[in-house]
Formats: sequence, structure tokens, C-alpha cells
Amino acid sequence: MVVLLDSMTRLGRAYNLAAPASGRILSGGVDSAALYPPKKFFGAARNIENGGSLTILATALVETGSRMDEVIFEEFKGTGNMELKLDRRLADKRIFPAVDVDSSGTRKEEILLAPDELKVTWKLRRVLHSLDQQQAIELLLSRLREAKTNYEFLMQVQKTTPGAPGQPDED
Repeated sequence: MVVLLDSMTRLGRAYNLAAPASGRILSGGVDSAALYPPKKFFGAARNIENGGSLTILATALVETGSRMDEVIFEEFKGTGNMELKLDRRLADKRIFPAVDVDSSGTRKEEILLAPDELKVTWKLRRVLHSLDQQQAIELLLSRLREAKTNYEFLMQVQKTTPGAPGQPDED
């Protein structure tokens, strides 16, 4: 089962308005008890009875200028398995997907990838980090279009991508 939640920030705000006051107020005006129900909901993805599978994809509002939004985001930031940060400047230029490659990633990728895949992935990240965001996403998309599988993509990266400027090539 997959649950799409837009947005975790708004859910936190709603609970902050509706929850009985606990007497402990975090910065930004967030009652500490108000975030317990959304955290419990978000944590349900890891706590399924009898096996099952539940994936929760949730958005969060950031850089809104609201201290409350920042506090709510920080409370949930470390609980997900991955972060995909979108970039408004790329979207404004009609570059899609408008992903901030440098700020996006998967936690614990070392247990998801084989050691050789992980090495190439880190090499790719170093190269993309040395580019500006638009160059990084355009390079990534062009390389992905050329490959039929993830493995083929990683092998192309391994063969054709030098190390990032100032970084020794590990091959």
C-alpha cells in the first residue's frame, strides 16, 4: 500500500491548532504534543503487523519564511528513508524533473547497493556536486536517457566520468 501525503507540514499545523495544549511550546509556536500523532502516522510505515508493506510519500514545506514550518520540518527530517528536494529555479526554467540533485538522496544506501555500485554512485555524486544545479540535472538526465538499465547507467558513469575537479580518480 502507498499513502501520498501533501503535506506533512500542513498536517503538523492542523494538529498544532486542534490538539489540547501540553504546556510545552517549541520555537515557532508549535506545541510539543501536537507533533506526536503525525509522527506516529509517519512511523506506521515501519511498524506493520503481520508483515505487510506500507510506503508513505510525504511532502514538506520548506523555505516559507515561517518558523513553525521549519520546526515541523526539522522534527520529521531524520525520520524518512530518503529526501527528494525540488528546485523552483529549475521548474521556472521548465527543466523537469526539477530536482536539486545535490540535496537529494537515500539514507543507508550502503545497504541497498552492491559495493561496486556504491563506489560508482559516490563518484557520480562528487562529479554532480562540482556542477551547478542546472548542469547537474541536465547531465544526469542525458546519461539516464542513454542507458536502458540502472546497471548500464552506472557502467557508463564508471567508464566515462572523470573524478570531480580537485578529486583523484579512484580507478
